[in-house]
Amino acid sequence: MYKLARPLFFICETSLHAGSGNDLGIVDLPVQRERHTGFPKVEGSGIKGCIREVFEEMVPAIAAGKKDFKFTGNSISKDELTKAINLVFGPEKGGDHAGALGFTDARLLLFPVKSMKGVFAWVTCPRVLERFKRDMLLCGIDHKLEMPLENSTPRDSDLFVKDNKVVLEEYTFEINNKNEECCTNMADWLSKNVIPSGDTHKYWREKMTRDMVVISDDDFRDFVSLSTEVVTRTKIDSSTGTVAKGQLFTEEYLPPETVLYSLALATPLFSNDKGIFKTGKNGVKTDKPEEEEVLEFLTGNLPQVIQIGGNATIGKGLAWVNMHVELSQGGAKNE
Repeated sequence: MYKLARPLFFICETSLHAGSGNDLGIVDLPVQRERHTGFPKVEGSGIKGCIREVFEEMVPAIAAGKKDFKFTGNSISKDELTKAINLVFGPEKGGDHAGALGFTDARLLLFPVKSMKGVFAWVTCPRVLERFKRDMLLCGIDHKLEMPLENSTPRDSDLFVKDNKVVLEEYTFEINNKNEECCTNMADWLSKNVIPSGDTHKYWREKMTRDMVVISDDDFRDFVSLSTEVVTRTKIDSSTGTVAKGQLFTEEYLPPETVLYSLALATPLFSNDKGIFKTGKNGVKTDKPEEEEVLEFLTGNLPQVIQIGGNATIGKGLAWVNMHVELSQGGAKNE
């Protein structure tokens, strides 16, 4: 059972396809979805696999002297990193112990939808926000914010076309300004904690404070079902110049600017041979719990951008990663 949980946010930079295999529906290769809600998700095993790959790619870079991997203030060698990866993520081909780090499925938090004003809006719904609040409590984070009601936007939104009306795709929503304060507070909190800090993301943080719309659960389900990107893919037969037999198919993607979150779950190490986790800074053992060291191992060298899902060779699945420092302090322990 996990002892410590931390939130990990993903903001899609390019379209993302975490596939569920072939389907007999309209889309040949749909994205993964929750069975009971139909909301898109990314399986926790996929999140764990792509993050493990990031760390494994550091091993040859360290061996070649092109990268310096640090943990608890110490530089570690290629062999030490390989052993640490197996301790944290689990042995690649099975073994006598499990990994000390796990991930929940990445759930949808904010979904970008075309807007008549403001280019696009991030939409969410009460069900998603209530579940997000519950998940944050597992990490010891209580934002203590009142939940905004459906059909509400933050103060000074750029989305209004006339009076209190917002047009998303071809649908018009009448906004309830009475709940403006709650929606403003929620958008501010998300902007500060979900989007990475720094000038690179300043525009997006400011946009999130203005252009978030809370819609009904049913309307949200319709948007995330009908407004994903569906792309027709082909392979051309070079001898005929036409589509090769059986090579015309459709593929579904989550659009850029989609925001998802997962929980990183840490436990003490399951092996008695603890490798780099047996010593602290300058070789002095600390009293820090092993689950905290496991999360430090993750966050200390996790890059800002990772690739999730399929079609990496055509630039799909790039996502900004943010495990915010303020959110990573004082999290709840599951005793």
